[in-house]
Amino acid sequence: MNKTICITGAGSGIGRGTALHFHGKGWRVFALDKDEEALAELSELFSSERLSTHVCDVGEERVVGEAFDAMTEELGEAPLDVLVNNAAIADPYCGPLEDLSLDDWNAWLDASLTATFLCSRAAIPLLRRADGASIVNMSSTRALQSEANTFAYAASKGGVSALTHAMAISLGPAIRVNAVLPGWIETGPWQKAAEREEPEQREVDKAQHPAGRVGTVEDIAETIAWLVSPGAGFVTGQQIVVDGGMTRKMIYAD
Repeated sequence: MNKTICITGAGSGIGRGTALHFHGKGWRVFALDKDEEALAELSELFSSERLSTHVCDVGEERVVGEAFDAMTEELGEAPLDVLVNNAAIADPYCGPLEDLSLDDWNAWLDASLTATFLCSRAAIPLLRRADGASIVNMSSTRALQSEANTFAYAASKGGVSALTHAMAISLGPAIRVNAVLPGWIETGPWQKAAEREEPEQREVDKAQHPAGRVGTVEDIAETIAWLVSPGAGFVTGQQIVVDGGMTRKMIYAD
């Protein structure tokens, strides 16, 4: 029987690449995103009965409930094997702290941290049907280090990392829970058509990474695929940093 995965923020970027990766492996994919246009493009790209799309703002409790109710109906008695909590506001920059409004602060937290809670809570009954279910939460290297004026984004991703190990302790052994912490990942080619960009990386950009290059969406999809595989069956509650070694490199001023 084909396995089933639900991916939030699946319309573009890492979410789109991950959906494509698992669909290519024969998985049934449930794709959630609040961008209806991006999901429509995704449907055209796959054109398959193994893809179901749901327009869903994953930071809204009622909307999440409706999406998972629809998913439950589609699955029937079948399980959900994997949930990937990927949705977030991509832009980390919010300006000076003294100018950051509470509404904007909440928007960053709702899109990532609250969404991870809401979707995980809704998915647990479906995941418990599976043998060897997994949740993968998308955190960030900004949960470990910061750039200026990224307060809300860093806080949301730090919260996702902490929520990950808390969930792993409580949901195991039936459900393993891990976090992926991407570094610099080039997502331009994986946006919807109206926002798609080709990478323009300088040699100095590549040189910041001990691996010698900027990361790709495929790097993250492959990491997720390993985390949810039987080969990672003894891995739970962990933060897997995928950044080409960038956070391990000491950088000095010229």
